[in-house]
Amino acid sequence: MKLVFATVAALALASVAALGPAPSAAADGIGKFSLLKEPKPVPQVEFLDAEERRIGLDAFRGKVVVLNLWATWCAPCREEMPSLDRLQATLGGQDLEVVAISVDRGGLAKSKAFLDQLGAKNLKLFGDPSMKILRQLGVPGLPVTIVIDREGREIGRLLGTADWDGPAALGMLRRFMNQHASPAAKTTGT
Repeated sequence: MKLVFATVAALALASVAALGPAPSAAADGIGKFSLLKEPKPVPQVEFLDAEERRIGLDAFRGKVVVLNLWATWCAPCREEMPSLDRLQATLGGQDLEVVAISVDRGGLAKSKAFLDQLGAKNLKLFGDPSMKILRQLGVPGLPVTIVIDREGREIGRLLGTADWDGPAALGMLRRFMNQHASPAAKTTGT
C-alpha cells in the first residue's frame, strides 16, 4: 500500500513539474501592487486631454480609475502600454477608466504618434508635458500606476510594470469595482 501511495505521489509531482511553474501575481508584476490600509485623498491635479484642454481626475469621479504615468522614452512604459490598452478594452466603461498620462516634454503629438504606432485603440490621449503631476502625486519613477476609487481616493499603487490585463490584475480590479460600487451596480454584477 505504501508503495502504491509513493508511486501515485511521485507521478502526481512529475505531472505538476511537467506543466511548469504556475502563473503567479509576482510573475506578472501585480504582486508589486502596494495596497493602502485606508484609501487616501488624491491631490487635485490637472493634465491635458487630446484637444489640449485642461482636465482633472474629478472628471472620472464615480469610476475606479487606473491612473498610469508614462513616457515614450521609458522602455518599461512602452512594454506595459499594450496591457493597459487591453485592460481598457476589457473593463473600461461606466465602472472603470484607464487614464494613461504621458509626461513627455515633447507634448501630446509625440505621445499620440507613439500610441498610433503601438496600435492602441482603447486608450484616450492625456498628457502633462510640464511633468508637474509627478511631483504632485509623489512619483519617484516611471512607470507608476495608481488605482483610485470611485470617490477619488487612492487605493494603492504599483511602481514598475505589470500585466494589467492578466488574471491577477483583472481579479483585483474587479474586487475594487465591487467594493466601491453602488448597491445597484453590485446586483448587476459589474
